[in-house]
Amino acid sequence: MRRSTFTDQPVTYAAVGATLAHDLTMHPPKGFRPTARSIRLGSGDERFATSSRALMTWGVQRGSGVEISEIEPGTGEEYAGVRYAEDGTPERLVPHRGAESVFDEDGQPYISNGMTAVLRVPFGPFHVHAPVRVVYVIDEERRAGFGYGTMHGHPLCGEESFVVEQREDDSVWLTMRSFSRVAGGARAMVGPFARASQAQLTKRYLRALHPVSGNPVIGGQAAGTDADTVTDKAAVAAEIAAADTTETSSITAHAERPADR
Repeated sequence: MRRSTFTDQPVTYAAVGATLAHDLTMHPPKGFRPTARSIRLGSGDERFATSSRALMTWGVQRGSGVEISEIEPGTGEEYAGVRYAEDGTPERLVPHRGAESVFDEDGQPYISNGMTAVLRVPFGPFHVHAPVRVVYVIDEERRAGFGYGTMHGHPLCGEESFVVEQREDDSVWLTMRSFSRVAGGARAMVGPFARASQAQLTKRYLRALHPVSGNPVIGGQAAGTDADTVTDKAAVAAEIAAADTTETSSITAHAERPADR
């Protein structure tokens, strides 16, 4: 198992890694709006491997019509954590451990710690440019994913994560979690429009890796679909609608009392 984190250049928010918190929708960072959506992609080892590979080569974004540009690999170093004294107080940071770059079969680099990119997000006839930095990567036997945070110039402020998980019943799920608010400064004018399109973009993200409703992108090219347990596009739409309903209720119940993190 390897879970690594790296933030060698600033992002525009303080709660780095908060999308990993299980209680994100209940207790988001103060002033931020949380979201959490999940969709079943299928089942089995092959589905998990294909989905993970697509996810870690920007397949969710590319499959949603988002262009990825100005990719910088970052250091790829693994954050080793903090060393604590016997009484539980932090003493010092443990030095970063080096990590080798990982490539897929087509030579495409996997998303790595510290990697930066500019997302060119379609918004009607226009595009919004949104620079992000990868702040952690998850690479486990049955879980793969990453989280990225907003950088200066992004119309929103916050963090977004994408995780593919193979559960105990062998089913494979994509979970997307985020917290955000409109950014300040000159980009604040664009923020409300970006917020308005965020819900629709989230739906496209959820569909992107699905073998029926999406067209998974691996290494920059569309991957073929295969037979799976879900074969009805209406069922996919129902899953997404159910996720929206659940999350809306959660946000409504807790939006007035976010907690500091």
